[in-house]
Amino acid sequence: MTFLYVPLGGDLMQGKISKKADVAFSSLLSRQDYLVVQGNDLAKAFGNLSAFEHQVLDYCFSFVTQNSKAEDEYSVEAIDLIHHLGLNSSGHNYERIAKAFKALNEKTALYFHTESDGVPGILMTQLFSHIKFFKNGHVTFQFSQDAAPYVFDLRSNYYSFKLSELSRVKSKYSLIMLKLIEANRMGNQNPITIKGTLEDWQGWFLGADRRWPAGRFMQKAIDVAIDELYQKMGLVFTVTTLKHKRSVVGYVIDVTKPEENRKIKKVIRGD
Repeated sequence: MTFLYVPLGGDLMQGKISKKADVAFSSLLSRQDYLVVQGNDLAKAFGNLSAFEHQVLDYCFSFVTQNSKAEDEYSVEAIDLIHHLGLNSSGHNYERIAKAFKALNEKTALYFHTESDGVPGILMTQLFSHIKFFKNGHVTFQFSQDAAPYVFDLRSNYYSFKLSELSRVKSKYSLIMLKLIEANRMGNQNPITIKGTLEDWQGWFLGADRRWPAGRFMQKAIDVAIDELYQKMGLVFTVTTLKHKRSVVGYVIDVTKPEENRKIKKVIRGD
């Protein structure tokens, strides 16, 4: 057992140094709850959200401007969001919007590196400080003080695609892939390279609680995103599967926008 021994006289005598806290800290670091280090990490977070929830989140991000401040509160009308998403103004769709905001409040935990007196730690917080949903469909929201600078950084540097483009995309995996493309863009780089371990990719696409066999993950997540983004945006993907012996351990995906009037196969695979 690890302890500090306190004699009757009140003086501290150091015993063994505890490693339990180190184990707990390392365990928390290893979780797939997203650890944010820089702005574009937000583009890789929230794989646990549905496609609809991602679309609502992107709409919230669209309110951020170069002049935004951490204390700003934003307002949106549910009917405007409904129309943006191409839905009719039924009570069912108002309920869907309300449930999406509820999910954004509950499912957007964030973890940041922090330090106090030279001791490293993790700050546990949320993307939103608050979300208010009123009976008349009026919604106000504010990003948390800790998350706001990263939201602003993401918006100014990586969210170059337009809301109109996002609204055309239906699969959550396509939306996540778009964000990964933007997060890995460097200037006018073409192609854009996204690379990660199988665990990285599954964390980005599935969130913390689900893991699939590599074959199913490729078919049901990555291929779905590739097909939709090729059909709707003309993006071409070269997929390199990284293997150790016979096991898939990661992917490198190069994304290219094809030249006008040039036919190019949408997926080029390499093992």
